[in-house]
Amino acid sequence: MAAVSRVAAEVSLKFLDKPIKADKTTDIIYMMCPMHLLTLKQKLKEIKVGDVLAILTDYDGALEDIPIWCENTGNEFIGVLDASDHYTFYVRKLKD
Repeated sequence: MAAVSRVAAEVSLKFLDKPIKADKTTDIIYMMCPMHLLTLKQKLKEIKVGDVLAILTDYDGALEDIPIWCENTGNEFIGVLDASDHYTFYVRKLKD
């Protein structure tokens, strides 16, 4: 996706080579700010501490927003997988 290199230089992103096992997956493709973060927050409430949530989105702003949101909320940003038409973010819930 077009904004990957520009945004990757601005925030510390970990790009993954392959998918990892997620306990829950949510598709928020076509959702823009702030819905991607509101949905992420809601979906994390639905899983247990230690579980991994996979978030599918095509919103370039998520490259910056999701890692920063994880840092601010005390959850673990595991990494992002870049497909040709969307990203898959992996977040581990660390606290309730």
